[in-house]
Amino acid sequence: MAGRTVTRADLYDAAYQAAGASVREAEELVELVLAEIVNALARGESVKVASFGTFTTRWKVGRVGRNPRTGEAAPISPRKVVVFRPSQILKERVRYRLAEKVAGIG
Repeated sequence: MAGRTVTRADLYDAAYQAAGASVREAEELVELVLAEIVNALARGESVKVASFGTFTTRWKVGRVGRNPRTGEAAPISPRKVVVFRPSQILKERVRYRLAEKVAGIG
């Protein structure tokens, strides 16, 4: 079920077409939004985008893992990770599109 990946350039283009601004202004807008999300997460804040989902950070505890090639034990240090929880609306839209695709409608 491999699909196409949406890139920053795709986001620039979508913002350009939707806003009717210049390409440069659209690029700046997308970069500002992404930078604010990153900065908020770095400060330990949650980022909630209505009808899309919530980005949060959490700490993962240190543990002992295994090298899959050798089976040798390897320590994994504690670290902070970004977690995304999709909204119910996003889940329903994805489910609906997938159902259309499977049915041959979309």
